[in-house]
Amino acid sequence: MLCVPLVAEEVSPVPSETCLDCHGDRDLTMERDGSEVSIFVDEAKLKASVHRENSCQECHRDLTEEHPDDEIAAKPVDCAGCHEDASRTFGTSVHGRALRRGEEAASCKDCHGGHEVLPPQLPQSPLHYSRQAETCGECHEAEAADVAASVHGKATAKGTREAPVCTDCHEEHRLHSLAGSGAMREVGDTCGRCHESERINTKFGMPGDRVKTFFESYHGLALKGGAANAANCASCHGYHRILPSTDPESSIHKANLVETCGKCHAGAGENFAFGTIHATDASHGDPGAVVNHWVRIGYLVLIFGVIGAMLLHNLMSWLRALRDWYHKRGATVVRMNLHQRMQHFTLVVTFVVLAVSGFALKYPESWIGWLFGGDEAIRRWVHRVFGVMMLGGGMWHVIYVLFTRDGRQLVRDFLPKTQDVRDVVSNLLYFVGKNPRHPRFGRFSYAEKLEYWAVVWGTVIMGVSGLMIWFKIDVTRFFPRWLIDVAITIHFYEAILACLAIIVWHFYHVLFAPGTYPMNFAWWDGRVSRKWLEEEHPLDPAAHKAAERQEKPEAAE
Repeated sequence: MLCVPLVAEEVSPVPSETCLDCHGDRDLTMERDGSEVSIFVDEAKLKASVHRENSCQECHRDLTEEHPDDEIAAKPVDCAGCHEDASRTFGTSVHGRALRRGEEAASCKDCHGGHEVLPPQLPQSPLHYSRQAETCGECHEAEAADVAASVHGKATAKGTREAPVCTDCHEEHRLHSLAGSGAMREVGDTCGRCHESERINTKFGMPGDRVKTFFESYHGLALKGGAANAANCASCHGYHRILPSTDPESSIHKANLVETCGKCHAGAGENFAFGTIHATDASHGDPGAVVNHWVRIGYLVLIFGVIGAMLLHNLMSWLRALRDWYHKRGATVVRMNLHQRMQHFTLVVTFVVLAVSGFALKYPESWIGWLFGGDEAIRRWVHRVFGVMMLGGGMWHVIYVLFTRDGRQLVRDFLPKTQDVRDVVSNLLYFVGKNPRHPRFGRFSYAEKLEYWAVVWGTVIMGVSGLMIWFKIDVTRFFPRWLIDVAITIHFYEAILACLAIIVWHFYHVLFAPGTYPMNFAWWDGRVSRKWLEEEHPLDPAAHKAAERQEKPEAAE
């Protein structure tokens, strides 16, 4: 990398050859802290480094032509002049913080080298994966020895690149300790980078469920819940000296399990220590896992059998009560004609399928995605086909309200009026007991008007955004690409809004509202009871005319 000297004042460039006239001498030394140290620079190594295009003064920006006659020693090189991001990250590491405190700690030069900085991909580099333990071991000698004896160190020595080295666990410039209470929760994620990898587990014949089953255990759940003192991977397997369970020196060897568990569980004996942590099914051959597996199966059968029978019993009871209520509701009045019921049925079917298929596209790994199988194309085209059907139903409704007398009257009755505002206030006062009488509604109450126009709004929004997402190539010929991202966001959150509105608002008014429960059957046969109509919509003139027409034959009879 060719860097430009970041100096405020003008300096005369000093050729590198001038520097090497002195520093190219192998016997050149200087006294530092009472010791004589070499300040020889090997030109061959310098020309092989990543800084070979840089001059000496681009790094040693504090030196001038007067050096060394001015007897001013060179200051430590500030790598941030060229490597600003890396230096800023390093400053947050345990090494960087220690250096700022004036403590002795590794600097850029200690890890990367001085004049012979090499890319970490080269075997000669001190940061090559095969030499990292050696480099870090210059300061962390005991830890390097433990790593060399571990399964990871032995694998690295054999040339296995997938084996983790120092920077794989502790990161690179943002190197931090994994021993603190806050970092304890990170250990599972750190180990999971490799042990959750299907490729690595398959290649080396390791179980693929070790991370998953750990986080399903008490320890894993406690860690995810924020418990800093819960055992993590390193608590049982060790930190640097990680050994297989078959090794007598391993902390998870049978002979050492009682001691390992006893670090946290005082008084733990063999029966406690020999339980399984990761194994969750009978395939592992452990007797406890086999018994636990069949107990789990038994309870699942019991749960589905008992609760399923309860649900079936209650469903049959509800259906019978619904049938009896339907036949005993007395005199009825037509509230929805056949045309309107067919439009409503189209809306219901398309809405349900669009909601299920849409969330299946958003969450393909959920149980909703499972309903459509593993083929994304099926989910996509089901969603598109029913989207077109919903838009077709919307056009049907537009034609109905424009070209039929009932349709035009329907829209007129749905139009908001100032009376609706007064009805809202009156109804809220009635809810809290401040108004003794329920407000008197016309053909449609403010709740029904709100829902009707919400459906109109939602259909337009979902239709426009959905078509933009479907035909994104055509849209981006005229508009910027970010508009598609906005359309996706609108489409998703409008879907959530619509589904919640149906569950919270519509289902209440047609299923659970007092006087309506167990169901308003207008969607089925178009009729409501005359009693309900007189109580809920006493100001609906058209409905009362229908009631009067129905009463005349009865009176004559």
